[in-house]
Amino acid sequence: MSKSKTIKETTDRGLCTGCGTCVSLCPHSAIKLTKDDSRGVYLPVIDDEVCNQCGICLDACPGHRVNFKELNESILGKEPEDILLGNYLNCYVGHAADCKIRYDSASGGLVTTLLSFALEKGVIDGALVTGMKKGNPLEPEPFIARTKEEILSAAKSKYCPVPVNIALKEILGSEGRYAVVGLPCHIQAVRKAERINVKLKERILLHFGLVCNHTPSFLATEYLLQKLGISKNQVSKINYRGKGWPGQMTITLRNGDTKLVPFFSEPYWGVAFQSFFYPIRCTMCTDKICELADISFMDAWLPELSQDRVGESLIVLRNQVGQELLQSALTAGAVELEEVSGDKVIQSQSLALVRRQYSARLSLLKKFRKGVPSYNQPLSKVKLTDYSGAASLYLRTHVSERRHLWFLINWYSILWGLARFSK
Repeated sequence: MSKSKTIKETTDRGLCTGCGTCVSLCPHSAIKLTKDDSRGVYLPVIDDEVCNQCGICLDACPGHRVNFKELNESILGKEPEDILLGNYLNCYVGHAADCKIRYDSASGGLVTTLLSFALEKGVIDGALVTGMKKGNPLEPEPFIARTKEEILSAAKSKYCPVPVNIALKEILGSEGRYAVVGLPCHIQAVRKAERINVKLKERILLHFGLVCNHTPSFLATEYLLQKLGISKNQVSKINYRGKGWPGQMTITLRNGDTKLVPFFSEPYWGVAFQSFFYPIRCTMCTDKICELADISFMDAWLPELSQDRVGESLIVLRNQVGQELLQSALTAGAVELEEVSGDKVIQSQSLALVRRQYSARLSLLKKFRKGVPSYNQPLSKVKLTDYSGAASLYLRTHVSERRHLWFLINWYSILWGLARFSK
């Protein structure tokens, strides 16, 4: 029997990233994205009576294959010499000149400011960004922002699965020029989709990539609320970041009460979001730095900036399109930037270690005959500790997806607390 020409091949192998691209590109609207409540991720479902096996969804899918060599040569003109950073022109550390935007963002406010600047100057007509649903504040809502106010409403990170590319359908149906903000898997899919659909290539001018370690599943937020004794239906609004750097989660309840959760607290990125609730597919991605973006943005995790409480962003500028926007914003006084070395970016994100860890995970999955994506990239040499770390991660992932085992996360947190106290 021949392989399916649809993204069923991707989902059957457990390689779907939940990016939503297939939904937007399907010419027959045969695909819908559904939320898998047991795993806390999005998965596509195909209507077999409507689908004609055209293969477009599979061709655009980043889940099963991304030819980084070919895409880099096509988009950025050459194969990367630096396997950790990809192709780039310069690296910078900086922040928004507007203090309020800077303070209210995840880190530095550069994405929000540059999008607003591009919109105000007529460079773009809109930006694909993500907010949280008003009727369901625990689920994300990708949309096309066409005003500065709408861009501001989408500021800050969303630490849950986000099907950004379902909004590509609106770009396909609207004239104009657009910016897209997404994680590595979203940008990979956009770049692949642009090779299939000429309208997308013509209309998407800017690709802003958000550096990503992993996207916590919806179960992570469920666990955190459970730890705080808050039921889902009590929540009226949730902000995962903001209020300075590294910031905190702000949970607003329907009765008007507010709960603040510090970023590095135990139920948040201290333990739960950092060590548990990894979607399996996230563990296979080697593109943390988002190398196919025009500009990659990230938190500035550097020792010399550890005392900062307002926010700084590190960025990797990759091409002329991004350079022109940065220079214009800098000249207009909208942003403040200082050039840094690529080594600083590598240090801030522990990219060498991360690359080894991903290599170990892929190798381990292959040994157990699990599906892995084809990336056409060299893998790093790994150490024995990387394999043990990979095995530990998959054990923690197993625990995360089974609510009846969440008591083990509580025990892990106690040990984490004791170790922290002993220091």
